[in-house]
Amino acid sequence: MTTATAPVPPPRTFIPALEGMRGMAALGVLVTHVAFQTGTSRTPVLGPILERFDMAVAIFFALSGFLLWRPHAAAAHGLGRAPRTSRYLLHRVARVMPAYWVVVVFVLLLLPGAAHSANLRVWVSNLGLLQVFVPLTLTDGLTQMWSLSVEMAFYLVLPLLAWLIVRLRGPAARWRVPVLCGLMAVSLTWNLWPVPTPDAIHADNWLPAYLPWFAAGMVLAELIHLVRPGVRWARLLSNQSLMWALALAALVLSATEFGGPAGLERAQPWQYAMKMVLGTIIGFGLMAPLVIRKPGKTHRWLESRTAAILGRWSYGIFLWHLVVLTVVFPVFGILPFNGHFLYVITLTTALTLPLAAASFALIEEPARRWAAQWDRRATAARVERESAIESSPVR
Repeated sequence: MTTATAPVPPPRTFIPALEGMRGMAALGVLVTHVAFQTGTSRTPVLGPILERFDMAVAIFFALSGFLLWRPHAAAAHGLGRAPRTSRYLLHRVARVMPAYWVVVVFVLLLLPGAAHSANLRVWVSNLGLLQVFVPLTLTDGLTQMWSLSVEMAFYLVLPLLAWLIVRLRGPAARWRVPVLCGLMAVSLTWNLWPVPTPDAIHADNWLPAYLPWFAAGMVLAELIHLVRPGVRWARLLSNQSLMWALALAALVLSATEFGGPAGLERAQPWQYAMKMVLGTIIGFGLMAPLVIRKPGKTHRWLESRTAAILGRWSYGIFLWHLVVLTVVFPVFGILPFNGHFLYVITLTTALTLPLAAASFALIEEPARRWAAQWDRRATAARVERESAIESSPVR
């Protein structure tokens, strides 16, 4: 006698805790920059931990991998259709570029340190998110944008990755996770190869080096379609205490030589590879219990109203916090790299949040609505054309 396999419940379309997690990641990036510029990262024990809050970027990348790969995973498992590439790119550009361009123009025109050296190459590279490819174009107030350049590269590559494994669907969809894990393993060797680059450009800041962090979320997007009642691996991944302890251990380990040297000193290739491994564990470990868990279970803090607001403002926090931090030192008479961590982080956070709120309300949300309206009109026009063709008499 055979036992019927329990049906797989459809994954949730919106996971509020991920919004809160995005807000926490944005604050993590703010913390690491304040720690560095106040010199707090040189403090024994606590300093290296604060400096390694830059691993929040791994969470950002894993979130992008999960959310953007999820429609392709759903289509492979027979749940809907993957988005058209044109529609996908429209929404990505509308989500990222308008608010980003406002910050770039503000910095290159009005921030003294950046405006002084803003030649045509700096303008073009920053407006086009090419900073990691063009030498000496990361400038004051915009140095964190290297990660946005990597993220945009991922946006452009994702449709190609989806096309490469589009045949792994239906019964063959079970092979998608091994393929993605293989991609992660291959990407970990990127920093071990002598990739030729222009002077002052390092290939470890290019997308192939960071694919494991994106792939952590992509694997989760596949796993949510494989969860069945009683599956042991799902119980383990949904165990928040276990997975978050694993992520914390990876964060602490990244603050040692395994995560590379402190400050701006370049790491050895093996240290870059280890940092990618640890970041993958952090992103995967923090997100897994949020996306693979029992129906109806909530996360009290990450789904709170405060966390939701920080999540909505997260992109603005990321964009503006370094501009604010650059201004805080001269305006409040604080010398960089001379302490005052709590004072500086309080000022930076208090001044960044209103800018982030304004960015969301005045730029990001209107751009999102415009993209949605454009998409609806384009879809309606396409349906009308298809209907006209179908109803036309055959000649």
